[in-house]
Amino acid sequence: MTPAARPPHASAPPRRTPGASSSRKVLQLLLAFSERRPEASVAELAATIGTPVATTYRYVALLKELQLLEEGKAGRYHVTCQVMPLARAAQLSNDLARLAKPTMEEAARELGETVLLFQHFGDTAVCADRVECDRAMRFTFQPGHSVPLGEGASGKMMLALLPEADRERRLPAVMQRRGHGIRDELKRAVLNRYAVSWGELEEGVWACSVPVHVPGHRPAVLTMAGPAARISDEAKRAAITSLQAYANRIQRAVSSYSL
Repeated sequence: MTPAARPPHASAPPRRTPGASSSRKVLQLLLAFSERRPEASVAELAATIGTPVATTYRYVALLKELQLLEEGKAGRYHVTCQVMPLARAAQLSNDLARLAKPTMEEAARELGETVLLFQHFGDTAVCADRVECDRAMRFTFQPGHSVPLGEGASGKMMLALLPEADRERRLPAVMQRRGHGIRDELKRAVLNRYAVSWGELEEGVWACSVPVHVPGHRPAVLTMAGPAARISDEAKRAAITSLQAYANRIQRAVSSYSL
């Protein structure tokens, strides 16, 4: 079996392509939309990508021409369903998510809670896949949703995985949001190889996250999340240990596939 080409380490600064400034801004504009900002005005987009409003109008017009953006109420724009096949293509081509799926399904059955796989992109941890448990109350988080680095168990573990220089570069912005205590949390995550959160992203939800080390691939973490009220202290300790074992199984599966 021939493995797909491995991407460069996500934390390594990408080389800027010469002569592509305008193209870069158009793509940055499109990527400015997310579940946290599903719509935006031209002025907001201009501030985000750092271009004059008049120039941003031209970028928006091009994306409208390609039916990637639509204008909604009060001059605010949103992405269209035209991007959905692109998102689906990303899911289908994600070898890590595909190879991790059987292990994630087993983990969800054993732990009785939702299990998620996150990968590092820029300043966020993006959910590549998730397997829900079959219990009435469960944590719902869809593939494609993201969390900022340093927030929640997944965001903290992901930030802790980055090389120290990269982590320190991002830390001031994280401390502005989370306070100086996040530095100690990251130190514990690096030392213990897991991170936890309680109600940070969703009220009443406890989560734990562990690293998935796959050389040559972008950083990834495996996370379990569920209602804190039904997860005892003993169950939390057991979940962390089990999740680390499942992460090791995913690592072996990917390594075998890559041989």
